[in-house]
Amino acid sequence: MKLEHRSQKVIPWQLFAKRLLRYTGFAALLIAFSLGMGILGYEHFCGLDFIDSLYMSSMILTGMGPIPNVEMTTTSAKLFSSAYALYSGVAFLSITAVFFAPIIHRLLHILQVETDEQQD
Repeated sequence: MKLEHRSQKVIPWQLFAKRLLRYTGFAALLIAFSLGMGILGYEHFCGLDFIDSLYMSSMILTGMGPIPNVEMTTTSAKLFSSAYALYSGVAFLSITAVFFAPIIHRLLHILQVETDEQQD
């Protein structure tokens, strides 16, 4: 997942589309891993069924917050929920960065190339 150096030319659209697909796939894997970890944890530690675990994990992972009708009553449920919320905050920002990295890099690379060409 290497990006071109600023001294190199901007890659063609076909290669950029492949790169974007790879980064999107990696971001999707990170989302699936994070959701899976949340689902398993909410099922095991909190006693929720699959759908409620999926819903709770999705809401926490995206930063929307916990679902209001589910209360964590045991110590293990509260500890897991706290740890997953902290993990989710970092994971959400990291996954967003992975997804947008090739797009932002391309935009900045195009601006750098145009600036270098105008100076010549």
